Formats: sequence, C-alpha cells, structure tokens
Amino acid sequence: MKRKLIITKQEGNIVTSVIENGEIVELHISNINEKYRLGNIYIGKVKKIVSNIQAAFIEIDNGIECYYDMSERGNKPVRVGEEFVVQISREAIKTKQTTVTRKISFTGKYSVLTIGDNRISFSSKIDKEKRDELKVFMGKYRSKEYGFILRTNAKEATENEIKEEIEKLIKEYEHLIQISPTRVCFSCLKESEEPYISDLKNIYQEGLSDILIEDKKIYNHVHSFLQEKQPEDLKKLQFYHDKQLSLSKLYSIETVIQNGLKERVWMKSGAYLVIQPTEALTVIDVNTGKYIGKKKDDIAYMKINMEAAKEVAKQIRLRNLSGIILVDFINLDNKEKWEELLNYFNGYLRKDPIQTVLVDVTRLQLVEITRKKVRKPLYESIRGDSYGEKRG
Repeated sequence: MKRKLIITKQEGNIVTSVIENGEIVELHISNINEKYRLGNIYIGKVKKIVSNIQAAFIEIDNGIECYYDMSERGNKPVRVGEEFVVQISREAIKTKQTTVTRKISFTGKYSVLTIGDNRISFSSKIDKEKRDELKVFMGKYRSKEYGFILRTNAKEATENEIKEEIEKLIKEYEHLIQISPTRVCFSCLKESEEPYISDLKNIYQEGLSDILIEDKKIYNHVHSFLQEKQPEDLKKLQFYHDKQLSLSKLYSIETVIQNGLKERVWMKSGAYLVIQPTEALTVIDVNTGKYIGKKKDDIAYMKINMEAAKEVAKQIRLRNLSGIILVDFINLDNKEKWEELLNYFNGYLRKDPIQTVLVDVTRLQLVEITRKKVRKPLYESIRGDSYGEKRG
C-alpha cells in the first residue's frame, strides 16, 4: 500500500486528502477560523440538566452549550452550576450540538493517554505477536490515574519511539492537572492542534511516502510540528511550488469533492448507488441501473452486489458518513451467496481507520452498519454554497 498526504487550501477551507495507491480515499475539510476544535479542553459549567435523556448541557464559553452524557458519572450526581474539566469529543452535526466528555485524552501518533480509564488496550489491527510484545513493554507505564491505547501505528514503531511519545503525553497530563485548579470557568486549558496536524498523527504510517503542501505558511507550521514531535517523518515532507499546476488540479481534488457530494454514484457495470443522509441515519440503495440482462439473474446480481459492497465501503470512508448506515443490496435468494457477500463487504469495512461495524441484516434484507461519529461528514464540512450548488 502506497500512501500520500496532500494538504491544500480551497474555498476558505483547508483540505487534507489521503491518497492510497493513487486514489483519494479520505477527505478532511476544516474551516480556517474554527474556534471550538475537536480535542480542545475547557473548564465548563453545567447550565441545565435533562434527566429523562440522562444528559446535561455544559457551557464552555459564554452562550456556547455542549451536550454531555451523564452516564459517564455513574451514580455520582451532576448539579447545575457545577464546574469541571471537559474535552470536545465530537463536532456539532446538523442540529446536534457539540459533545463534550470528562474522559480526557491526549492523542499521539502511536498512543493515546486516557484519563478515567487506566487500562492498557490495543488497536484490533495490531497482530497478537506484536500485541504480546507491547503488553510487556507497557507494563512499566501502568498507573491508577490514567491508561493507554496503543494505536495501529504502534505496530510499525520502535519501542524507543513509543517511549518518547508516551513520556511527552504524561508531561501534558501532569501540566493539565497542575494548572486546572488555578484557572477560572470557561478557560481553555489546552487548544487542540490544527485539524491537518491531527491528520498527520492519525494517518496509517504503513506505506506513507510523501506529505505534500503548497501553502508556505502551512508548510512551515507542519515542518515545526514534525521537527518537534515526529522527526522521523520530516524526510517525507515536501513543499510543492509548481505555479502552473496546483496540487488540487494535479490530484483532481475539487472533482473528488464534487462527486462526494452527489447523491448518485455510478459503477462500471452500469449499476449505481443512491446515498441519502438523513437526520437519524444514512440510507444507501443499490440499483441495477443500466445493466441489461435477465429479469432474475442471480449470478449477475451477485456481481453487482460485490461491486457495490466495495464502492459502499469506499464512499462511507470518503464522505466520512457515520452513525447508523443501512445498505439495501439487490435481494439474493441463496443464503450462501448472502454470507459470501457479507464477508466480502466486511473485509472492506475493516480497512477503514475509523471503527466501522457490520451489525446485522434485518428481516427486510437491509444491511446495518455503524460507524463511529467523530468529525463532520463531507457534506457538512463544506464552507459556503460553492459546492452545494453542484449536488445531485
């Protein structure tokens, strides 16, 4: 697998594109002027409590209320006016407010330090042999106060690289514990890095060969970050300065964004997908489209479904769809074919860096998927109407 990370400025946004084997597979779009970023840590105040949904609304700034799930506190009550340290854990999506948590975390390239959970756990993508090695290595970092999650990138890292990062994360934690009692309500205790810096830490390192940036200011910022935090990646960083052919045009980024906003996605067979996000869930319908064949041709329908399974997994990741996703494949009468299709589909879903689970098949033969909600989906990330006019 060959990977590249491309960072460009477009329509008042910064666009991070992840390219695998020459194809854009992820698009992360962030507003340059975004103030309340994912990962920011504040001293918040409980504004109101809604007991019937076990939720509180916490102000992190004057008039800025965030959703908080009170089940995090167990049996410990939450009171209006109470102040405590919270972290933005999920961006606002449509009518849903920004979500905050008291389970504070500090994220690195190889690991995550977690406050409120002192377990040491591992990415499911780390094989057993490497996991057993890391369990022994991580023994000396056990603490009653915090725990660690070893990320997928840890499988490619040396023990010394992991050690250096973990010690930096512990210092960040200790600094937070030290300053938080002295700060007033609504103080921002830690401002998260720019989203494109987070993307540098989150991208799978396996096969990553290039980090290309054409904006000088962003390049300098990334260079400073890598020099301090990820020096092993400095050799991958390149300043792109071809004035005649921008990175956006070279990799057709604008076209990929426009296609990622369209409701209909055509496939080589002539069949197509219809992708419709709603407030509660996303529905994806597989249609035979321009396919010409017998009215009931299970072999052809299976081929279309297999093609669709691969494309659905690709579109979920590219568009950053999350929550509940229902996929309506072309119905198959053969139970073994259904199992073959689901196994094939699940194989592609598991390649997604964000936790994606094939849950079940309903009685109506709808395939139910859940994908962890973290950042906004592509269609909500676009600033302004310049792309929205091209949807359809």
